Amino acid sequence: MASAVAKAPPQPPPRRRTPGAHRRRTGATPRRLPYLLIAPAGLLMLGFIAYPVISVFYYSLRHYNPTKPWRDGFAGFDNFVTAFTEDPQFWQTLGFSLQWVAVEVVLQLLLGLGLALIVNQTFIGRAMARALVFSPWAVSGVLTSTIWLLIFNSQTGITRYLADMGIGSYGTSWLSDTSTVFPAVVVAELWRGVPFFAILILADLQSVSKDLYEAAEVDGASRFRQFFHITLPHLKDAIILSTLLRAVWEFNNVDLLYTLTGGGPAGETTTLPLRIASIAVDSHDFGYASALTSIAFVILLFCSMVYLRLSKFGGQDK
Repeated sequence: MASAVAKAPPQPPPRRRTPGAHRRRTGATPRRLPYLLIAPAGLLMLGFIAYPVISVFYYSLRHYNPTKPWRDGFAGFDNFVTAFTEDPQFWQTLGFSLQWVAVEVVLQLLLGLGLALIVNQTFIGRAMARALVFSPWAVSGVLTSTIWLLIFNSQTGITRYLADMGIGSYGTSWLSDTSTVFPAVVVAELWRGVPFFAILILADLQSVSKDLYEAAEVDGASRFRQFFHITLPHLKDAIILSTLLRAVWEFNNVDLLYTLTGGGPAGETTTLPLRIASIAVDSHDFGYASALTSIAFVILLFCSMVYLRLSKFGGQDK
């Protein structure tokens, strides 16, 4: 009796793997892993940044005053029209803000560059000198304001000692005189802001190869020419970045001016952020304050983009 032999179904030919396919599949996850790890923090930061910005733009289009809820409602561009056409203090505070930023950034850059060049040299006590130069940057804004309030105090401050030497009169307060208040607050902010430039510029100075200076000395280049042809070109990006950051910070400066003068005397030291804070906190007009904040945001964004474009930050000079 013949037995039926069951035939096994034919097996498909073995699948040939494309060279590198396995590596591509296994390499996809490691490439995405860094983005997956930073995604939670990125989303959290986006929420903290995007929500306030969107809220400010939203309230800038509304009349919103918690103390007068019957006036709340959609305003359209009325708040912006009021700022540009009906509020003279807007232009006054904006002009002072620009003046404040220009004076502070230029002086801080020049003094910070000079201090960085000094402490970059080799001399006895350089570590102590660097610590003294950088120490004001570690002091908080409120403490800085307190220190300079004591210095400018009319009874116990510098004006008292100058009066003892016959310079000026007793009881004079530089912070209450319209002719001296601006230089006084400028000096106070310089004390706090100069170390920022000194730190960044010194860090970049230490990356300049000494071979460049040695070669320049061999070719007979003076210190003046070495500074303008070697040092400054190397510091270009550091100077651009530091001036941009400091300009934004000085434009938004509130703590020192508010503590020293409160925007006075007679509004002489009122910046746009101080004006915004006064409208929002004192008058509770959050709609108009949001409109002024939106204007300040657009001004800073536009100026930053133009500055980076014109300065060719991160690029090579042609």
